[in-house]
Amino acid sequence: MWQEVLPNAWESILSRIRSFQYSQKNAVLVPAAALGVGGMVVCWLMSRRKVKRLEVGDGWWGSGERALREKEDERIRPFRIETSDKEIEDLHRRLDQARYAPPLEGAAFHYGFNSDYLQKVMAYWRNQFDWRKQVEILNKYPHFHTTIEGIDIHFIHVKPPYVPHGRAVQPILMVHGWPGSFYEFYKIIPLLTEPARYGLGDGDVVFEVICPSIPGYGFSEAPHQKGFDTCATARIFHKLMKRLGFKEYYVQGGDWGSSITTNMAQMLPESVKGVHVNLVFITIRGFKKLIQVMLGAYVPWLMGFTREDVRRMYPFMQKNVYDILRESGYLHIQATKPDTAGCGLNDSPVGLAAYILEKFSTWTDKSFLHRDDGGLERKYSLDELLTNVMIYWVTSSIASSMRYYKENLSRDPSLSDNTRFGVYVPAGIAAFPEEITHVPRCWAKTIFKNIVSYSYMPRGGHFAAFEEPKLLAQDIIHFVRRVEQL
Repeated sequence: MWQEVLPNAWESILSRIRSFQYSQKNAVLVPAAALGVGGMVVCWLMSRRKVKRLEVGDGWWGSGERALREKEDERIRPFRIETSDKEIEDLHRRLDQARYAPPLEGAAFHYGFNSDYLQKVMAYWRNQFDWRKQVEILNKYPHFHTTIEGIDIHFIHVKPPYVPHGRAVQPILMVHGWPGSFYEFYKIIPLLTEPARYGLGDGDVVFEVICPSIPGYGFSEAPHQKGFDTCATARIFHKLMKRLGFKEYYVQGGDWGSSITTNMAQMLPESVKGVHVNLVFITIRGFKKLIQVMLGAYVPWLMGFTREDVRRMYPFMQKNVYDILRESGYLHIQATKPDTAGCGLNDSPVGLAAYILEKFSTWTDKSFLHRDDGGLERKYSLDELLTNVMIYWVTSSIASSMRYYKENLSRDPSLSDNTRFGVYVPAGIAAFPEEITHVPRCWAKTIFKNIVSYSYMPRGGHFAAFEEPKLLAQDIIHFVRRVEQL
């Protein structure tokens, strides 16, 4: 009897042991599986958050309504800047008839452009400035037009004359701001297309450069419809690059160019290999930033600031409130009723020059405010400055360029696309010491989630490519080199 019972009992014991082992495995495997699935869900949700992007959308900025069946002309058309005796004679006549209001004694540039110095600049413009010669200089790079969303887009496209064997050429789109133009990049273009020739490396990074004019600026047609903002510009420039045959490219900008290229990275990150900016737009709001501002000067390391951040940001009220209020009067006009002032500026070359060139004074160096000549000729030549003014004058584009502020700033800044969407492509930031405002890396990270280079530039201000082309070129090359090694 026991011979029959024992095997049954043993089999029962083994069955229980196997059942126990299985349950023990379950005790481990089930939570592990749940953890794995949960982790996958979290990663999926995070990936969805990371790829959240600015909607591409579509637009029409031509005159009248868009013809539904009409196919847009996608040809790339060569373009040349031209002038005429009639154009130059009209300019001279207006300069000869100008009236000037005498400045206050000792005013320097504290009240705006000093009219005593203005008369000297206008005398140079009238008697020595050679617009025909400058047109030849402007035409030394290939210019083009193409129609996108109903308006003609102007751009220059410069390819490197020589590419070392085995080196890839990196396309880079460079975007200007206000009151600049594509001409700002004329000195930096050869440094990027021929870096080895100018001592900027051994040619391991070589660029072909595309510099468009923002619609409404210079030789790009102005939008005929309301609402044309940086997002619409970003979409048009993506279409431009696609039309030129590029699938991936770098983008770079300052001033409005910074917002536009940031939007480009937020819109189509798969097309933007990296974004490099020399100005970061960010709103200083929120309890954390308030605490950082209050304590940053005393315990910068605890607030995420460096000593250089403190040097550039403090005294905070002076540099971030009073100085900005002094420099931003134009912004309030252009963000509300730009056409009123635009009418006068479009009619008077003297008024236009004073309005534009005053920005090239204090935005280049705040201390130039105390100089009778605004320090303008310390960093630029009059030929360079007046060529930029002439681009606005001959195209009658000052009013349309000013409207860009109203289109972009007439809504709550907290709802802007720069703050609602992060930038996850590699980012490079060149922080110039004389820029209108300084944004430390810890603040820039709230927008740019993947900063691979942040440089405290040794000198220079708002018009970086125009003023310090070699410094900016070095930083762009350094940034791209790091991205390519990732």
